Amino acid sequence: MKQGIPFFLLTMILISCTEKKTNYASYQDYPAPLQTELWLDYSKEQTTFKIWSPTAQMVKLNLYKESIGGEAFEHYEMSLEESGIWSKQLKGDFSGTYYTYQIKVNGNWLEETPGIYAQAVGVNGKRAMVLDLESTNPQGWDTDKGPKTSYPNEAIIYELHIRDLTIHPQSGSSKPGKYLGLVEDNTKGPHGISTGLDHIKELGITHVHLLPTFDHYAINETKLDSAQFNWGYDPQNYNVPEGSFSSNPYKAEVRIKEFKQMVKTFHDQGIGVILDVVYNHTGRTENSNFNLEVPGYYYRHWENGKLSDASACGNETASELPMMRKFIIESVAYWAKEYHLDGFRFDLMGIHDITTMNEVAKTLKAINPNIIIYGEGWTAGDSPLPIEQRALKHNTQKMPEISAFSDDLRDGLKGSVFEDASTGFVSGAKDTEESIKFGVVGAIHHPQVDYKAVNYSKAPWTNEPWQSISYVSCHDNHTLYDKLKVSRPDADEAAIIEMDKLSNAIVMTSQGTAFMHAGAELLRTKKGEHNSYNLSDSINQINWNWKFEHPDVFNYYKNLIALRKAHPAFRMVSATDVVSYLTFAAVENGLVSYQIANNANGDSWKNILVIYNARTKAVDYKLEGEWQLAVIDNTFYMDEGPKISKSIKVPAISMLIAFQK
Repeated sequence: MKQGIPFFLLTMILISCTEKKTNYASYQDYPAPLQTELWLDYSKEQTTFKIWSPTAQMVKLNLYKESIGGEAFEHYEMSLEESGIWSKQLKGDFSGTYYTYQIKVNGNWLEETPGIYAQAVGVNGKRAMVLDLESTNPQGWDTDKGPKTSYPNEAIIYELHIRDLTIHPQSGSSKPGKYLGLVEDNTKGPHGISTGLDHIKELGITHVHLLPTFDHYAINETKLDSAQFNWGYDPQNYNVPEGSFSSNPYKAEVRIKEFKQMVKTFHDQGIGVILDVVYNHTGRTENSNFNLEVPGYYYRHWENGKLSDASACGNETASELPMMRKFIIESVAYWAKEYHLDGFRFDLMGIHDITTMNEVAKTLKAINPNIIIYGEGWTAGDSPLPIEQRALKHNTQKMPEISAFSDDLRDGLKGSVFEDASTGFVSGAKDTEESIKFGVVGAIHHPQVDYKAVNYSKAPWTNEPWQSISYVSCHDNHTLYDKLKVSRPDADEAAIIEMDKLSNAIVMTSQGTAFMHAGAELLRTKKGEHNSYNLSDSINQINWNWKFEHPDVFNYYKNLIALRKAHPAFRMVSATDVVSYLTFAAVENGLVSYQIANNANGDSWKNILVIYNARTKAVDYKLEGEWQLAVIDNTFYMDEGPKISKSIKVPAISMLIAFQK
């Protein structure tokens, strides 16, 4: 009898024949199938699963009945196509089936992953689900649209965390901390005040900016009855809403339905929805979904092979690599199309490369020309990406459709966010006027700005004024009220309140895109905490008693917003117009004034006089000609104010506006 091949040896030969052997010199050598569709392709007749993993030897597809627990009821070996694409097509209707991929690299099976293109996931995001996305659309979704915004500085952006707005025991919400709680109408707080959505509508903002609301690691969705809080800057699944804000994180379709209903309700009220996105790093590194597909590829490294960390969160993504760029562009496009979003705020945008950001803008504007795109024009550390290629604030002129935050105005107004004792224009610092002027004109080139005297930027960095995001506070660092308190311990409460109001009065009358932190209109405090990203609700929540206690402050903010919306002269669309129509007048220590002339940007007021007095005493301001008061101290006359001439006393720490018809 002839001796045959031993069974174990035959098995090893067969495995070696089916396993892919690859040996790339560097990530740049990896194939990049940029035109290949990597999203799940579902129909009732069949579903096609795809994953890009050029270094994999084998890839398995595992099917589950539940989002957590239990064994896979089926395993399939995926087939290798060209350019590192692995696929598997299954006949029949698999809607409602959970699945994972598993990659074999260098002879080792990695952890299971839902895949970076997962569109629906179960509890804690470990398993993806096949889903008919049309079944998640709320009634009227086909005709749903956000507000029209021809230029970004027509928007007044209100930055909030979904949980913060409704979690207080007196918020009046029946769904505190949830997507649907945020858009619940007719909620009442202490003494019958309006809260939640009705408060937002009453305030008059045009867009809500949601802190990261895609699926993140920090919250354990199986333990939502325990105290948990996080801002969400630790992304896990980029194309799925966070489950802890839904009514049932175990069912993948629920969070999608409720997120869409939230967007639809905001749109029904004429309010746009902007999503804070964190493509610059992942919440995990070694076992992130990116590394469980193509180990190492999606991240930047130094020449010695060490991971770079410009995010200060353990890693940074490599947006300049073709498949990472493809992912970012397709991901934001997916959110824009599937969820009807009206804008995107890029966390640490300076980590991304300029080419990627311009492609993002081009893609999004083709989907919806009203979409607003802005980001933080800085990094949190050094990066191997050359400075001239980074989407930094001072490179904004190379990104003509994108805006960046003006830390020049932010810290010019109230002092450095990194130094508690530092003060700014409103809190009594000297020699801050040029930073205020720079903020007023939207960081453009203006012949009356002395750039050498601007706090950070020594040159203009925008092409047009709307590319500058005008703000004085956000979720990071102290709230405005807390910063003023800690930097001016000698000031009484009344003075602190006047500084607070003047800060955002300057923001709302600057030519950039106006942005405010939720609760600033209520003197929001986080009890002096600098960084509340994982602190308790008692620190982060909006306490609705503040609205009852400070109605004068709320009404001041409400009137500021109404003023900006009514007068397009405060939001000119071109640098040419700002230079032509806006002229600075008296500028002295603690005082900045300017005029806007000739019905700028189609304004009903022919000439406008704006005076910011940060001094602790009233200023006797001389006038040329006759004017009509629009704003003085806490009074907003708008079009109905008294006539003034010769001179006017500008109250201490306040803004005055007058106009000529």
